[in-house]
Amino acid sequence: MSNVHRSTAEALFPATTESVEETTALGARLAERLEPGAVVALYGDLGTGKTHLVKGIAEGLGIDPATVRSPTFTILHTYDDGDRPLHHFDAYRVQTPDEFVELGFEEYVHGPGLTVIEWADRVESLLPPETLRLQLTHVAPQRRRLTLRPPATASSVDT
Repeated sequence: MSNVHRSTAEALFPATTESVEETTALGARLAERLEPGAVVALYGDLGTGKTHLVKGIAEGLGIDPATVRSPTFTILHTYDDGDRPLHHFDAYRVQTPDEFVELGFEEYVHGPGLTVIEWADRVESLLPPETLRLQLTHVAPQRRRLTLRPPATASSVDT
């Protein structure tokens, strides 16, 4: 992702959303600012809105957000019916980064689509340096806070 596009995407954060709809709308605005090949890593506890943000990214790419489901058991869903492919990974059940590599993760990351990874902390060592890292946290029952997260240091990454 070029520095120009990255800075316009980063300019959306920090952000606070007050509803699922606002989280989805933020995802759609983010998609407009991401260029082909961008990687977005999502961090946060269960229920912080990661999948709703991905639904918004899908909507911003012209993909029906109702078709987007968290790929917890399949690990990867690819949506090809938008302006460009969306590769939606969920690393929740991944035991080692090697499992991600076996799925062909690097081919997706270096392709023309967008790659979004939920539970990215489990595969941090595989993420490209230019990855846009977003932390999602609960602020109140319906309120979410989305902030930029710095890359993990080499000593804090499990390999």
